[in-house]
Amino acid sequence: MGFSACYPLVPADVGADLLILPGNFQTIMAHPNAWLLMPITLLWLAWAGEARADIYAFTDDAGVPHFSNMPVDQRYTLLMRTETDKPSVAAKTRSARRGMDGTPYAQEISRAASSSQIESALLHAVIAAESGYNPRAVSGKGAMGLMQLMPGTARRYGAVDPYDPAQNIRAGALYLRDLLALFNNDMRLALAAYNAGENNVIKYGNRIPPFRETTAYVPRVIAFYQEYRRAFPGNS
Repeated sequence: MGFSACYPLVPADVGADLLILPGNFQTIMAHPNAWLLMPITLLWLAWAGEARADIYAFTDDAGVPHFSNMPVDQRYTLLMRTETDKPSVAAKTRSARRGMDGTPYAQEISRAASSSQIESALLHAVIAAESGYNPRAVSGKGAMGLMQLMPGTARRYGAVDPYDPAQNIRAGALYLRDLLALFNNDMRLALAAYNAGENNVIKYGNRIPPFRETTAYVPRVIAFYQEYRRAFPGNS
């Protein structure tokens, strides 16, 4: 069973409408903060047992983001991965409801956050967006593991085995720490650099590079980050 979600961006005084259709699961919601609501929707779909495949997204010419686990439109690109041979997303979501200590790799993330002095919520957000908590994830460009480290970045930050969760998270956290320092703790620019490379951010005048992937990536990670902070304020 598949689902698709479409979030039209409407004026702030228009309320949110939710329509659920049986069969091919479809959710349509209108809200001015679509990207902020997206993680909640994905968590709800996971809880319902519907989001057990990779999730794809694209933004149409009208500025409307679309999400689906059945990318029938060629404009869809991978948003996040979910695992089918390990505990389901629904099981992970039930665990997450108990707090970030119950989410996958919580101890590794907490240790890396502490040693790098960045928030656990940010690491969770990056991991959710990059790999969907899949430690064996590999991108078409060769990025590896939970935080999708490129080989050179993995070596630079001491991840001998990028598929080892602890090594991958520690290296990714250190890289994020350095990017935040480089861009004066501007999270948007640090995340843009994590996705597109720091040289591209500098090239475009310390602004988010106008790459389609990057302009979608930054608000997606920030939406996850804000959702983690709201859901688990004591564990940020």
